[in-house]
Amino acid sequence: MKLSKGQANLVLLATAILWGFSYPIVKMATNAQLPAGLINALRGLIFAGLAYLFFHRAINKMNKLDLRIGLTAGIINFIAYQIQTVGLKYTTPANNAFLTAIYVALVPFIAWALSKRKPAAKSYPAIGLCILGMMFLTNVFGNGFQLHLGDLLTTISAFFFALGIVYFSYTATSANPWIIAFMLGVCQGVGGLVWSLLFEHQTYAAINWPAAIGPVITLGVLASFGAQTMQIVGQRFTAPTPAGLILMTESLFGSLFSVLLGFEPLTAHLLIGGALIILALLVMQLRFKKRPA
Repeated sequence: MKLSKGQANLVLLATAILWGFSYPIVKMATNAQLPAGLINALRGLIFAGLAYLFFHRAINKMNKLDLRIGLTAGIINFIAYQIQTVGLKYTTPANNAFLTAIYVALVPFIAWALSKRKPAAKSYPAIGLCILGMMFLTNVFGNGFQLHLGDLLTTISAFFFALGIVYFSYTATSANPWIIAFMLGVCQGVGGLVWSLLFEHQTYAAINWPAAIGPVITLGVLASFGAQTMQIVGQRFTAPTPAGLILMTESLFGSLFSVLLGFEPLTAHLLIGGALIILALLVMQLRFKKRPA
């Protein structure tokens, strides 16, 4: 499979849309008293199962390099999601969303540290516009920003999200993408299950399974198997900085789907924040040429 950079960016945009759609779905699952670790475990196991069902021929040929890259990517991915989820317990949703989104600012610098290649000059204003857009989306200006323990945890998770994006970009062509997808599911499923059995087993009796099963299957099929497989494929053919900017729009789409599904009202903050993020993406896509002297 060979994609142009534009096609790869469209695949990543579809990934962000699916992740954005998952926000209200996660809310439905948590409303059914399904704990976060068990959500990660179930969606990860569904992810791994579907990946093996569709890509078992490639997975059965896994070599040591595939295993090492897939396992590393899976561990980074699981750590990011789990720390973010734990952090949400100790901070506000607005702070959590805003601080997670700062991975867009970390990606080019992690890539710079690993590859010794400076980000394009247009990356800096685009990153600034994205962060400003997230501040409007989460209404940090109106609600204020207070530091909590969860803020530190969320910032750490943002680093791991950024590290994962950069790692995908620099290893995507070295390993089979279907094997990486399978390993992401395995690590998320096993890691979430271990976490849940250690820290959440006392909450199992309260789970409303009839209300929880639909959302968690949706998360496993669309947000994990569908979106993360597309992320792996898309990042094979584009650079880490634009990939981070595009994937960060999941927060924008999450807000839009929340409005459409009645979880929150349409506000000026959503409109302004969304416009700034779209402007940032346009800046990254434009090609600026120096005028001849």
